[in-house]
Order: sequence, then structure tokens, then C-alpha cells
Amino acid sequence: MKKQERPMTDLPTPLVSTDWLADHLDAQDLVILDCTTVQQQTPDGSYAFVPGMEAYEEGHIPGAIFCNVLETLADKDSPLPLMMPKPDAFKAAVEAVGVGDDAAVVLYDRGNHTWAARVWWSLKTYGFDNAAVLDGGWTKWTAEGRPVSTDAPEAKVATFTPAPQPHRIVAKPDVLAAIDGQDKTIVHSLSREEFTGEKQVMPRPGRIATSISAPANALIDPATGAYKNADDLRRHFASAGVSGDKPVITYCGGGVAACSNALALTLVGMEDVAVYDGSLAEWTADPDAPMETG
Repeated sequence: MKKQERPMTDLPTPLVSTDWLADHLDAQDLVILDCTTVQQQTPDGSYAFVPGMEAYEEGHIPGAIFCNVLETLADKDSPLPLMMPKPDAFKAAVEAVGVGDDAAVVLYDRGNHTWAARVWWSLKTYGFDNAAVLDGGWTKWTAEGRPVSTDAPEAKVATFTPAPQPHRIVAKPDVLAAIDGQDKTIVHSLSREEFTGEKQVMPRPGRIATSISAPANALIDPATGAYKNADDLRRHFASAGVSGDKPVITYCGGGVAACSNALALTLVGMEDVAVYDGSLAEWTADPDAPMETG
């Protein structure tokens, strides 16, 4: 594992408050990434995602650089939509937006933190820990009347050294083994309706066999747009069936909402957490991969 020089700005990871960011906007080693990705309904009733560049151009946190998660932080050699890039591709992508080994990185989006959390988890997967998600994101920042800019700054020259942490990502064989071994908790991160199969947006309805429902949307306090406090998050996961004495695998449709659950589990002190990168995009394409409904 690479040894990082201690940054000038020490982030209270994995979340920073709007107050904290407002106080550190001028920090020389700070890199702010707008990770906004927009969900659009499709004619068949499903949904697709597009980069949020238009929203960024209309206004963003001062100094923020747009991070095109869909185009630059996905493995272009994979038929699946958002698989983790290979090390060299990840290095090039994050360097292009100014992320180097000595940076302090703050991530936000305009939704419920899932896309910012995806980038946060990706950075951790490549051994970079001095990154945090802005708690409340764009919603809280603008609701508080904080400064907004339309200037598009140039990315800083940066050198990023990938140090892969393969235990943070699992593949389909790992999930199949977890089903058979029952030694891990598999967590479905989408809505309860998608979990039961009442709502179908993937090729096959329902959930991965033996998994439990802990919707990532329930992590967020609707009044503030920020993550709920640690006690509430613990109750949320405990009521879902996450005991804390087993490793956890989170999944969703394409490995995005699953990262928000991974972040929240980190907030409550769980360390043995992995994201199933292919998630239901891969799982439902295999007719032999076991699923359940109801």
C-alpha cells in the first residue's frame, strides 16, 4: 500500500459539513468535485442516467470541478454500465480533475449523495482515504444561502498513485459463495418495492436470494438532505437485519446506491464492507443467478 504524505488539510472523513467546507474553500490542497448525475425516465418506464454537466454550468460550489462519473470513472471495456475502472484508467481520470496523492477531496452531488458516495468508495478502493462527501450536498449548501459560482476552474496538475484495495469490491462468484455459505450479510440498497419485485426496473424482478432490504434513500434526513445521525443509522441497519457480526456486501442496480449504504455502514463503525460492483445489472442478466420476490 502506498504511503501518502500527510495533507495540509485533514478531512473529518467520511463526511464534511457545509460549515466545514465554507471555512476551507481557500485551502490550497482542496479539490471539490461536483459528481452530479441526472436520472431520466425512459419510455418503457425504466430509467437512465446522464452526466449533470448542464446543472454544473448553471451553478456550482466555488472552485468545484465537474466529475463525469459515467464517462470517466467506468470501465470502458466492460459491457456493464459502471464497473470500476482499471488502475491506469482510474489514475488518468482522477488526475484529470486534479486529484493527486496530496489532495484533500470533497465530493457532492445534487441528489441523495449516491453519486458522490460512488466516487468516495472508488477512491477508497484505490487506496485514497483523504476524501469526504459533503453532508447534505448541493441541496443543503444552497438552502443555507452559501456562495455559488458559474466559473469553471482549471484542474490542478496532479499525480495519483493507485494502491488497489480489492477487498472493497466483490464480483458475482463472491456473492454466489456468500449465498451458499451464509457467512455474510447481503444488503439490497434500492426501494422496498424493487426488493419485493412489486416494482420492476431490471430484466428480472426482485432481489438476490437471501439478501435483506436496507434502502439507501432511508439514510437521508428529508428535512435537511443530510445523512441521519449515527444512532438513527444503526437502528436503520439493525431493523433491516444487519447484525454487525458478519461482513456485509451491498448491491443495487449498478453499484451506486450500494456505495451510499457502504458509506453509512462506515459511519456506524463497520469496517468489513464490500460493494458488489456488477449488482443487479449483471445478476439479472444471468437466468441462473438465484433471485427471490415477495
